Amino acid sequence: MTSPHLLWLLSGVAAILVLASALGEMLRRRLSPRGDNPVIENLNARINAWWVMVFLLGLAFLVGKPGVVLLFALASFAALREFLTLTRYDRADHWSLLGCFFLVLPLQYYFVLTDWYGMYSVFIPVYAFLLLPVVSALHGSTRDFLVRVSETQWALMICVYCVSHVPALLYLQIPGFEGRNVILIAYLIFVVQLSDVMQYVWGKLVGRTKVAPNLSPSKTWEGLIGGTLSASAVGTALWWMTPFSPLQAAGMCLLITLMGFFGGLVMSAIKRDRGIKDWGHLIAGHGGFLDRLDSVIFAAPIFFHITRWLWSTT
Repeated sequence: MTSPHLLWLLSGVAAILVLASALGEMLRRRLSPRGDNPVIENLNARINAWWVMVFLLGLAFLVGKPGVVLLFALASFAALREFLTLTRYDRADHWSLLGCFFLVLPLQYYFVLTDWYGMYSVFIPVYAFLLLPVVSALHGSTRDFLVRVSETQWALMICVYCVSHVPALLYLQIPGFEGRNVILIAYLIFVVQLSDVMQYVWGKLVGRTKVAPNLSPSKTWEGLIGGTLSASAVGTALWWMTPFSPLQAAGMCLLITLMGFFGGLVMSAIKRDRGIKDWGHLIAGHGGFLDRLDSVIFAAPIFFHITRWLWSTT
């Protein structure tokens, strides 16, 4: 895991963050010397939060595969807690909720850690999907039963199943790319997060037409097109650090940036339905874990399975 490619990657990310921190400090001194500009203060809070998140991710990379799996398991735990806090549940659901946190989640990541693809690819959408409602049903409460069960199943799919596909990238067998799979994780997160940032920038610069004004007023078609194309162009230019050809990289980047956008839109719809702005407040300037993971959540399984398919057919 401590390959030269990883060290160069971490060094490059650190250099970008140093530049961002310097720019943020310059803007603070010029535009918000007393801390009264909310945009500048939020920007610096986000940069500081990224330092913490990149440090944790880099530390997990250096520890090795178990460290990366553990990091994302903890992220899933935090995300699942945020999600289930907003769902409807009854006393009859207590055992099924305990099962989500202390049985289903650990088993899913154990299957990833042991590279048991046949199990972690179906464990939650098949076994957990069918058996957890039985636990609630046995306790006899029928009040909002379908809603309660559906919300729990959706929480597991979003917060555990989809997220677990990020560390699962470490176990893909790609000829000629051995020992460098960690770059796939960094590539996925970088392209998707860059798309989020560029969508915001393009939206502020030229955004006029709302994509879904009732869900997310800040998302515009101009921002979507500009952000996805910008991030896809950067991701395509970095094809040399991946196992993809330039054409494959372009197609993959376009797909995951679009999935990231759709993920953000769906999660915004859920937040609107629950009357909240952020999923949580654990990450300063970023809201909760789900606020940062929403785009990666939808992109990760697609990225994993298409990458796996590309090298299973060659």
